[in-house]
Amino acid sequence: MIDLHTWNTPNGKKISIALEEMGLAYKVRPVNIGKDEQFQPSFLEISPNNKIPAIVDHETGDSVFESGAILMYLGEKTGLFYSAERKTRIRIHEWLMWQMSAVGPMLGRAHYFLKYNPDKAPFAEAWFSAEALRIYGILDRLLARQSFMCGDYSIVDMATWPWIARHEWQRIELSRFQHVRRWYLEVAARPAVQRGYKVPDPSAEIPIPA
Repeated sequence: MIDLHTWNTPNGKKISIALEEMGLAYKVRPVNIGKDEQFQPSFLEISPNNKIPAIVDHETGDSVFESGAILMYLGEKTGLFYSAERKTRIRIHEWLMWQMSAVGPMLGRAHYFLKYNPDKAPFAEAWFSAEALRIYGILDRLLARQSFMCGDYSIVDMATWPWIARHEWQRIELSRFQHVRRWYLEVAARPAVQRGYKVPDPSAEIPIPA
């Protein structure tokens, strides 16, 4: 059994989706970041950076924080969605680091300025809007060549997709990026993704573009 410490964010949904895809038993431990529960000493012992998600694997005694590290850990544990072939593994590491360094941080800042604080910082809004478009362009060009980000469906798709699920927060019309839209809908149709998206909020619905 794995304890999943999580909340209703793209980074949290990465791991619940992965756990569902890999068929691993887990127990949800909600961490309400709106109430600063991420600063509780018991959580800081698991995630010293006071960020969700984090897991505790009671089979091995391991605890892991940072969503990218958790995905690699689960991929190694199960042998699923994390190719052992050297060149493919390199691609997985490249695009996973891209998600961690660009997609998450930049689109997260777009949420801050475009959704939560509109019309307060025009320069920042313009900058992060342009950065969001750049990121979507990179992803669209990648997906024009292959069905999924690293060829076969992998932990990289699980890491990236929840951020694209908030395209409306980023003021992105997926119709502008036909390959991203095709991939987004294909991933959204996976039963494990649908189950994982509802963790920890069973009422959460996947946004489906027109």
